[in-house]
This record gives sequence, structure tokens and C-alpha cells, in this order.
Amino acid sequence: MAAPSGRSGGRLWIALVPAALLCLATRAAEEPGTAHFDVRPGGEVHSFSRSLGDYTCTFTYSAQGGTNEQWEMNIGVSEDNLLFSCSVWRPQGKSYLFFTQFKAEVKGAKIEHAMAYSQAAAGGQSNIPLKQEEFEITETTVSHREGKFRFELSKLMIVAKTPRDEL
Repeated sequence: MAAPSGRSGGRLWIALVPAALLCLATRAAEEPGTAHFDVRPGGEVHSFSRSLGDYTCTFTYSAQGGTNEQWEMNIGVSEDNLLFSCSVWRPQGKSYLFFTQFKAEVKGAKIEHAMAYSQAAAGGQSNIPLKQEEFEITETTVSHREGKFRFELSKLMIVAKTPRDEL
């Protein structure tokens, strides 16, 4: 289900992640945080970036096969300004492109939870997560793992903790 980064661990965090993702996704969908872009095959490296205040999410990839696919990036910040979310996905559910690499990077926050999927939920289908060995999570990136990634990607979800000013 969840792929905690290990920095904050704990069962409470794992239980709160689905609720936080839902709240952030709903809030971001109501705000101008959703953007459409084309994922283009051809083997070249492409990037797409969106910013919201002090936070930025960048999706970088290389893909082969087929034709352009329309994808979406949704970014949002929680009402208390403690969490930044970034989701990148193909709304139709499954991508038919062959991804040779991918990386999602956040700036201004540190990743607390991230997950990558070979199929996104759509049309009655469920999210199908990548195997944990296919991708890696650092403080600021989620990326394919060379030699382990099986070239299928349809969705990435990131929840990052924003820095707090301490008194």
C-alpha cells in the first residue's frame, strides 16, 4: 500500500497518508494547481514543471513507442501549509508508452511518502503499484531504479513535508 520514506515511520503516518492525499488532491483540483501536458515518445529526455508558492514539482522522463499521451500534474499545499503534494498521472489509467527513465523532484520540501504505479485507477480499474525494487525515494526525488524498473509508468504520487519556522 504505502511506501514510507523511513524518515518519520510509524503506523499513524501510514494511516494518515491516504486521507492527506485525498484532501490535497481535492483541494488542488479546486485550485489552479492542475496542468495538462503531453508525454512524448521518441527517446529524448523531457521535463514538465509546476510551482505553487515556494514549492516546485518537476517530472522528467524519456519514453518510446506509440504517440503522445495527455497526462496531468496536480500540485497542492495543505491548509496548514505543512504538506506539499505532487501527483503526475495519465487520466485514462494505463500508459502504452515504454518509459526508459523517470524522475519526479520536489523543491522547497522533503518527501515523506511517495508511490509509483504501472496503472492508475480509471474506468473501474485499480491503481497497480510498481514493485518497491523498481523505484527509489530520496529526500527530494522519486526515480526509476536502473536495471530493476520494468518500463511501465502511469502515475506518481508524492507528499512532502514543508519546512516550518521554529520559534
